[in-house]
Amino acid sequence: MNSKSKVSVIILTYNESENIVRTIQNTISWAHQVIVLDSYSEDNTVEIANSLGAKVVQRKFDNYSAQRNYAIQEIQLETDWILFLDADEYLSDNLIQEINAELDNPTADGYYLKRRFYFNGKWISWGGYYPTWILRLFKKDKGLFQREINEHLVLNGTTSKLKNYFADDNQKSMTFWWQKHIDYAQKEAYSLFERNSNNIKVNLWGSQADRKLWIRYKIWNNLPPYLRPFIYFFYRYILRFGFLDGFIFHFYHGFVYYMIIDSFYMELKKNRIK
Repeated sequence: MNSKSKVSVIILTYNESENIVRTIQNTISWAHQVIVLDSYSEDNTVEIANSLGAKVVQRKFDNYSAQRNYAIQEIQLETDWILFLDADEYLSDNLIQEINAELDNPTADGYYLKRRFYFNGKWISWGGYYPTWILRLFKKDKGLFQREINEHLVLNGTTSKLKNYFADDNQKSMTFWWQKHIDYAQKEAYSLFERNSNNIKVNLWGSQADRKLWIRYKIWNNLPPYLRPFIYFFYRYILRFGFLDGFIFHFYHGFVYYMIIDSFYMELKKNRIK
C-alpha cells in the first residue's frame, strides 16, 4: 500500500462476492488502509477480501448509520481521513489523483463526491440522477451518521466538492435488485407511517441532500398515497428528461418502487385501524 496516502477506505459488505474484488483492487494500491466491515457474509466475501490484502472486521448489521458509526468510533484507524464506499462502488482514476492532491493541503473538513450511477451497465445520466453529490470523504473526528434509513452524515466542520466522479455499478442480478428494493420499500413505509414530518429538522437552503430531505418531509410525505408515484415518475421521466436514459430504470425505480412503498404504507394504516 502507498504509505503516503492519508485515507482509510471503509467498505461495508454482506454477501458481496460479485462486487468486492473490483472495489478492493480499485483502492488497495493507493489507500493507507482498506477495511472491510462485514456483516457476517455467508458467501466468500471475507475470504476474497483477506486474499486481496484488506483488513476484515465483522459486526452484526442493525442499520447503516450504526454500522458506519461503529467504523468511525470503534475500529482502529491509522489516518485522520475516512472514505466510505459500498462494495459496488469504485473511484475514477482522476478522482483518486484529486483526493491525494487535495489531502496534501486540505481546504475543508469533508468533501462531497460526485456519484455516477449505472443500471445494467448503463450510466443513468438524466432524471435528476447526475450529478448526485454525497459526503463520503471526511475527517474521522468531525462526522457521525444519523437516521436508520437513508443515513445522513452530520459533519461538524467545513465542506467542499471534488470535481471528479465515483461509480456505483452493481454486478448482481435483477432478482437481487428487486429483493433489495422491496426490503427498502417496507422500511420506507414503516418510517413514513411512524414519523411526524413536523419533528424532522430539515433545511431547504443547505446541501443537495438537505434539499431532498426538505422536499421529502415537507411536501412528499404530505401528498396522497398512490398519487405520489405518478407525480414523481412524471417529474423524473418528463420534466428531468429521464426518457433520454430509456424507459425501464425510471419506470422501475421512479414509479413501481414508490407504488410498492405506498402499498406497504396503506397496509400498515389498515392494520392499525383493525
